[in-house]
Amino acid sequence: MLIKGFQATTLVDYPGEIAAIVFVAGCDFRCPYCYNKSLVLNSPDLIELDEDKIIEKLAKRKKLLDGVVISGGEPVLQKDLPQFIEKIKELGLKVKLDTNGTNPDMIQELVDKNLIDFIAMDIKAPLNKYNEIARVKVNLEAIKKSVELIMQGKVDYEFRTTVLPDLLTRQDFLEIGKWLKGARKYCLQQFKAMPDMIDASYAHKRTYTLEELKEIKESLSEFFKEIEIRS
Repeated sequence: MLIKGFQATTLVDYPGEIAAIVFVAGCDFRCPYCYNKSLVLNSPDLIELDEDKIIEKLAKRKKLLDGVVISGGEPVLQKDLPQFIEKIKELGLKVKLDTNGTNPDMIQELVDKNLIDFIAMDIKAPLNKYNEIARVKVNLEAIKKSVELIMQGKVDYEFRTTVLPDLLTRQDFLEIGKWLKGARKYCLQQFKAMPDMIDASYAHKRTYTLEELKEIKESLSEFFKEIEIRS
């Protein structure tokens, strides 16, 4: 595992749980608003962390934690992800996976082996705009397969989209709603300007107001069992 970040405690990244976060380096997308540029590009300025030492830290804190979030970068690109998660599960901790869904085979393996307890998949856009938002040529069949797999509901899950007027219109959200119709939970994540974004020009982009987000949420109410605004 190419681990280049660790956060000992988070109260917000794993819904309803106290967790630690493990950050892996490398991602196959280049979303302009992403605020983990150093992780996405696997910056040499980030020190690689020893996997065994991470497990040791988790073992020492397991009585204080409910679970571990594996984020990035993009975790499903790590071939030894199942083996790493097995070590976490041996500690009696739950595992939440953050993913962009580009490797459905890895997700399938993790589900089949009961290695994950929660999946949060980023939905970048309606399918016809994925390449534009991700700024790479996306395997849309892989994205669709991941969505279908997750929506089978064998593992608790949520879908989430970063909302930014320059990239996604209200019609785009309706298209996402139609695509994901019937999903348990969908989150509208307010864009926040951060210092380490892929495209620094996005620090000056207009965001949707809370009132606008509430209107978008209302327009999507027929498609999802639960919708949350995260600001």
